[in-house]
Amino acid sequence: MKVFLNYQDNVDETRHKTLKITLPKSWKSGTTNKLLVQFVESYNSNNSDNLLDADLMHLEISHLESRKELASDDVIESVLEDRQDVFVMHGASKLRSELDVLNPVSPPPPPSKSELAACTHFGCRNRFPKGGPYPANCVYHKSPLIFHETAKYWSCCPHKKAYDWDTFEAIPGCHTGTCTDVKESTQKTFLGGCDVRDALGGGGEPALRSIDDFNREQSPTRTLEVLRETLAQMEVENELLFK
Repeated sequence: MKVFLNYQDNVDETRHKTLKITLPKSWKSGTTNKLLVQFVESYNSNNSDNLLDADLMHLEISHLESRKELASDDVIESVLEDRQDVFVMHGASKLRSELDVLNPVSPPPPPSKSELAACTHFGCRNRFPKGGPYPANCVYHKSPLIFHETAKYWSCCPHKKAYDWDTFEAIPGCHTGTCTDVKESTQKTFLGGCDVRDALGGGGEPALRSIDDFNREQSPTRTLEVLRETLAQMEVENELLFK
């Protein structure tokens, strides 16, 4: 790891200095104050008429189009990158605890709706950042909701029916687990009357008759057949009536 220490905090450009340091591995876990002391010793060895005092200097780095002051107890590998420019400035160094009080870090803004994902479990209203972390307080229904005639209910809880939206939304989930943003490709969001009849195997409601069946039942031939069957049940000799 290499860093470039730059001293330019002086109107006299002849006093400026840039020192490239290749850091030993053992230095990476050390503090930035060691870098500062190293630079001051190197500078003073060539500028006896303009000596710097390490106790009255501090380090800064470029940060978001401005400068960020480093604390004397900051760990080098935590605050510096390879080949980064570090600036040696006048003014005594401060500890990290002192800098945090002077420059409190604002909490990051909450994610916007476009950055949030909705849980795909039925009935769960949790939203979370895309890709996680996923909330572990998911309360949901196992199967999709059903709109059938005027009733609204979850197909996994058929005995809890509602007839208005507020009552329906108050129906608690029947399962608990962890939220997810993965939706099954064959998963239906809701079911209707046709799905209910299919689930019942066609026995839930009477099948609709075709027009041909209806016309066949209303034909004169069919009418006579029904009349003959009725008379036979009454033990009337229908030969006397149909000659």
